[in-house]
Amino acid sequence: MRKLIAYIISIVFVLSLLLTGCGGNSDSSSSNNTSQQKTSQTADTKKITVWAWDPNFNIAIMNDAKAIYTKEHPDVQIDVVEMAKGDLEQKLNTVLASGVKEGLPDIVLIEDYNAQKYLQAYPGSFADLTDKIDYNKFAKYKLELMTIDGKVYGVPFDSGVTGLFYRKDILEQAGYKPEDLNNITWDKFIEIGKKIKEKTGKAMIGFDPSDGGLMRIMLQSAGEWYFDKDGKPNFTNNPAMKEAVIMYKKLFDSGIIKEVSGWNEWVAAFNKGDSAAVVTGAWIIGSIKAETSQSGKWGLAPTPRLNLSNSVNASNLGGSSWYVINSSKNKDIAIDFLKEIYAGNNDFYQKILVERGAIATYLPAQTGSAYSAPDPFFGDQKVYADLSEYMKNILPIKYGIYTYEADAAIMNIMPNVYSGKISVDDALKKAEEQLKNQINQ
Repeated sequence: MRKLIAYIISIVFVLSLLLTGCGGNSDSSSSNNTSQQKTSQTADTKKITVWAWDPNFNIAIMNDAKAIYTKEHPDVQIDVVEMAKGDLEQKLNTVLASGVKEGLPDIVLIEDYNAQKYLQAYPGSFADLTDKIDYNKFAKYKLELMTIDGKVYGVPFDSGVTGLFYRKDILEQAGYKPEDLNNITWDKFIEIGKKIKEKTGKAMIGFDPSDGGLMRIMLQSAGEWYFDKDGKPNFTNNPAMKEAVIMYKKLFDSGIIKEVSGWNEWVAAFNKGDSAAVVTGAWIIGSIKAETSQSGKWGLAPTPRLNLSNSVNASNLGGSSWYVINSSKNKDIAIDFLKEIYAGNNDFYQKILVERGAIATYLPAQTGSAYSAPDPFFGDQKVYADLSEYMKNILPIKYGIYTYEADAAIMNIMPNVYSGKISVDDALKKAEEQLKNQINQ
């Protein structure tokens, strides 16, 4: 079964790269060109290689970690290799599927949505860190996705904790106060949005009808996902899934949205002041602040919840974690590096929050000065302290191994839901059948 999963994953990655142009970036670069050509090490070199993507976030942060560690351990060399995300996933998958241990890094960044896919398809390929890291110091929701049979395999990194980011000035024009957005349902969100539209002419949010990010936020707020506890597709017997689809249609029909397509239009909707709010991961703060003329006009409130008793005003969207390759000849050094910096250095986490906007899932870091500092852009609200509190309420779930396939299955059927051509129940049934057919091929 695991060999079949590995084969399926290999095919999925290849098709994905053919369709998307290998993740967008055509070039790969490295902090050391030689490291890209030769990633295997000998036991006495004390060299470790790290694979990651995104030069302005993951790569920059790993280079900060490298500088701190090598200052105290000058006999250790750390090569940080940058690749496009799609290239990294394809290369990692190809080498692991081949069974050849050469050509792998010592540490690799894996997106949280894909963690179970790798861990289940390639058992024994990643180091068991259960007794190496003090996991009591990390957000609980982050641990679930990197755990199999009671063993933990990753070192948690950044959080995709979500929030309701809103324009206070637009809210006030419609007669609302910031506290009116605290711990609301999505129905209340729509009600407020209608009043804002009536009073100001502004949309409440930019909304891409084909994007599943908001649906994932809704699902996790209820502690549910596209799959049941056994990893089987679960659309039709999933109250959270049904409620999320209903809410998507309510938003589409409400008149409070500015319909957008893709990232650029979505960001432009709030940067230009065409929409009053955005509900997404905290990583959006950099894009919000890019429009400097709006400084002081923004606020933050908890994420809206579904009309379900188990739904909370907290959720997550995105995030990644670090994994150590089990066959690494310098595995102990790689583990020590991650333990010392990512699982023990508070100053490091203050630095990357201020400079990169990276919110830690390492809980002790959240008591640092950077987290408690008022943010002038948000009217001196302590947004990172608030986000840290939201994070503690995120319900832990396992994402399974086919999150993006499930995302596509339901979003492909949503146009017929919006138009009324199909009922919500029938849409869930058809999407579930489509997903089952896809993953059982």
